[in-house]
Amino acid sequence: MSLIVKIGKKGKKLVKKLIVPAEKHHLSYTRRIERIKTDKRICAMTFDDGPMDMPAAPDRFEGRSLTDVLLDTLAEFGAKGTFDVVGDTGENYPDRAGKVGSAAWGGIRFDHYPDIGHDGSGGAANNDRLIRRILAEGHQITNHGYRHIIFGKKPFVYGRREYLGSVDRAVDDLNRLDLLMRERYGYQIAMSRPPHYVDRMQDGFTSYDVYDRLGYQYMAASFDGAGWLPSTLRDPDAALEAEVDAMAAPMRRALEQDPDFFCGQIVFQKDGYNMAKRTPVAFGLRKQLELLNEYGYRVVTVAELMEESPFADLGRDDPLFDKLYRLQKDRAVAYSDNCLRLDDAMVWGELAMLIAPKKEAMSRRWARIRRTGKREDPYCGALEWCMEQGLIPKGTLSGGPVTALPGGLFGPVEGFSRRQVYAAYQE
Repeated sequence: MSLIVKIGKKGKKLVKKLIVPAEKHHLSYTRRIERIKTDKRICAMTFDDGPMDMPAAPDRFEGRSLTDVLLDTLAEFGAKGTFDVVGDTGENYPDRAGKVGSAAWGGIRFDHYPDIGHDGSGGAANNDRLIRRILAEGHQITNHGYRHIIFGKKPFVYGRREYLGSVDRAVDDLNRLDLLMRERYGYQIAMSRPPHYVDRMQDGFTSYDVYDRLGYQYMAASFDGAGWLPSTLRDPDAALEAEVDAMAAPMRRALEQDPDFFCGQIVFQKDGYNMAKRTPVAFGLRKQLELLNEYGYRVVTVAELMEESPFADLGRDDPLFDKLYRLQKDRAVAYSDNCLRLDDAMVWGELAMLIAPKKEAMSRRWARIRRTGKREDPYCGALEWCMEQGLIPKGTLSGGPVTALPGGLFGPVEGFSRRQVYAAYQE
């Protein structure tokens, strides 16, 4: 079954490439953070689905919980991790386990972490000690959903899986974990990764809208640490060895070909079982950290990575970096894929997103989606507000090139590339 999942992932990418139109990125308050631009040897390591208060499998750590083993390993190398935690999957019943080795190994209708029937050993709500240890040792916590329910349909892999389906249900689910972390630990979550990377919902909204509402950024990843897929070998010891090698070998090859390969990258891992109910991450993480250490990398939290640069295509050496770093905190200046594309011509919708208050742009667009139940122009709310204020001519098309700038908001400008407009904008 794991082979089917692998083939399915490749097939889905091929279908998207050949049949589905390329995704049109747009300016967004929430950006998908996969990596950032830097020439420093720093990268981030993320761990989904924990914390897990059950031993590694096989247990070669005297019964210590998997999350403790990961924390011990990170501490040994002076590394900081980003733990993308769940709240509690104990409410995800009635349910039954799927076939071991399949994507539904932990549940047909829902996910159960760390395993079906053992929900009380997983999640932030049940593991105060582990959460406090993660925070005390300087690691980051992000929001992977309270019950880890996918936002929308994913029929290819999870055809029988229950899903949330609406922005309000998704916000409510994530807000439960957000509230738990604030009230119990005084910790403010700033990022989230949607369960199984399902973004679109049936009411016209997406995960980006969910994160807009919560003030999050979308934490993705640029390198798959590979600890979640099981080997097809029948012998358990040989299978574990193959799984650990699958974590280390690709990283070794990448570094040998380009020692700077991991600069600014985010690595995906799992704080839990793979589909064969083994935990190769308990053993492979050490090998990965040894490799990164050998090449002079520091492993930092995603938050620290974004302090270096919050963008995928702009580093600290650019003259506009400081200004755009400030603007991105409450203005949509980067696209949903976290690129700025400063050499492109600016269009009216993008100009409106720079000018309009976030609250106005969001609330007006959300109201339109609720009326129609469809995906709307991402700039419609900002354009509407700007037109009402007389800052942009009425009837202006969102995608038309900017030919003039409203007085009082901009200094002198020559040309209307995105770089030139941002340089002229007066904060």
